[in-house]
Amino acid sequence: MSSDDHASGSGAGQGAWAVYRRLLGHAWLYWPFLLAAMAAMIVEAAAGAAFVWLMEPLTNDGFVDPKPEMAVVLPAAIIGLFLVRGLATFATDYGIARVGRSVVRDLRELVLGKYLRLPSTRFDTEAVPAMVSRLNFDTEQVTQASSDALKAILTDGLTVLFLFGLMLYTSVKVTLAMILIAPLIGVLVWYVGGRYRRISRGIQDGMGALAASAEQSLAAQQDVKVYGAQAFERDRYSAFANRILRLNMKVETTRAISSALVQILAALALAAIVWVAVREALQGRLNPGEFVQLMTAMMGIIPSLRRITNVQSVIGRGVAAAERLFSILDAEEEADSGSVPLARARGLLVFDNVSLSYARDDGRKALDGISFTAAPGTVTAIVGRSGSGKTSLVRLVPRFYEPSEGRITLDGVPLDQYRLADLRRQVALVGQRVMLFDDSVAANIAYAAEADPQALRAAAEAANAWEFIERLPQGMDTPIGENGAMLSGGQRQRLAIARAILRDAPILILDEATAALDTESERLVQEALERLMPDRTTLVIAHRLSTIEHADQVLVLDQGRLVEQGTHAELLARGGLYAHLHRMQFRDGGEA
Repeated sequence: MSSDDHASGSGAGQGAWAVYRRLLGHAWLYWPFLLAAMAAMIVEAAAGAAFVWLMEPLTNDGFVDPKPEMAVVLPAAIIGLFLVRGLATFATDYGIARVGRSVVRDLRELVLGKYLRLPSTRFDTEAVPAMVSRLNFDTEQVTQASSDALKAILTDGLTVLFLFGLMLYTSVKVTLAMILIAPLIGVLVWYVGGRYRRISRGIQDGMGALAASAEQSLAAQQDVKVYGAQAFERDRYSAFANRILRLNMKVETTRAISSALVQILAALALAAIVWVAVREALQGRLNPGEFVQLMTAMMGIIPSLRRITNVQSVIGRGVAAAERLFSILDAEEEADSGSVPLARARGLLVFDNVSLSYARDDGRKALDGISFTAAPGTVTAIVGRSGSGKTSLVRLVPRFYEPSEGRITLDGVPLDQYRLADLRRQVALVGQRVMLFDDSVAANIAYAAEADPQALRAAAEAANAWEFIERLPQGMDTPIGENGAMLSGGQRQRLAIARAILRDAPILILDEATAALDTESERLVQEALERLMPDRTTLVIAHRLSTIEHADQVLVLDQGRLVEQGTHAELLARGGLYAHLHRMQFRDGGEA
């Protein structure tokens, strides 16, 4: 079997039945609909078997030895049966669809909620488009396995059971001829199911890679155009698409071959039935009506067996998708074992010999032995060359990452002793890359908080954002597009500051909040930040060193180590790395 048949890193630790049983556990939450649908399936299959049973009186009493009353009784019986079967089919389809779509909704909510509780390290190793593919594509495969496939298996399985029972009742000998073929069909179904599942894992992974490739190409479309890389991106996308095509064709080839084999085996069974039936008829043990009844039952069993075999592909895809979804739901969440409540912190932050290591092959520490104190009402600036560990340091405060050595305390209590939600409520974060949502200005400022219009306006005014908000077509109710696409960089930054002002957290983290702004926007943002900083513990990652001249202390990082610490004037006088960085900026015209 080729490597395309296998998913790389699939969560295949559980058997197919264990995964499917767990999936059915989610479906069982909607047991009233499920039981109603199953009852309707029994009625539907029984009605189909009853129609086949009518073949005997229809043949004997309608044609071989006609009886006048049958001209009325038989048509009425057929109409009645199909009315009952139609109602049962509707109840089955509605009940199963309700269960299936509900399971998809539940899984999507569970998986998204789980993603938001996973450690930040997960987002460092898994592309967001792949996560979105799991939410959208994998859950859709699951609904087919938990509803459509379940319906096919139960309805067709019951149909086979009822028709087989009718055949046994009519003639044991004729039915035994078919039983000889049944084990071969069972072996075929078992093999096909396993192959479907192996191939489907590869399809699930491939869809995630396909989505990631497309999203990266489209998000970077300007870079793609300026570097003339359209053909390169198209070829990369094409490679993923062709792999999925190959895997899907393997599924279809397997389905087509298995379907053909089922028909051949069924034809063998049918031939055996005819041979035995003719011999039984010659000996007077089988009348014409019974023969027609047996043949009709067999012809009803064949398509049901074929559908049961074909549904293995749906179940295989669903089980493979469910494995991936359950691997997310079973993943270890962020550690949140703290029990100390925290309403509002004073803001005394102490780093005590803190080190941080990421999951790298080189084993190098992102931070190594960092110690400092940030007091309430002070500004701590963090500077250093690119890759020196500045962002890694501030990410430790809201516990996006956990120190590998040392400890961090807030108001004398280690961070991990606080409840995670309480701790993060103490932090407001304004970064260089502002994340805004495709909603109104007001919704973006208030984000996940309740605020009256007066409070929203006060926050906007304090952030120097009101001057452009009042000029928008609908003011605070104006939609701003995906990630604030309708706004300039400075306007997006000021909305983020307004959000931080409204949050009124005692700890403020500014991660190069003005690095990408023009002079006028930077001035407005800087003014807003100066209103936000007082009475808070502020950590500032600074690119432009002139913006931190009035910081209470400056931390200079280099390759993850704290190499200098002091005020702006002290560090300039010391003539070390900070003074060197300062001279470089002025010499290159980075500051005026």
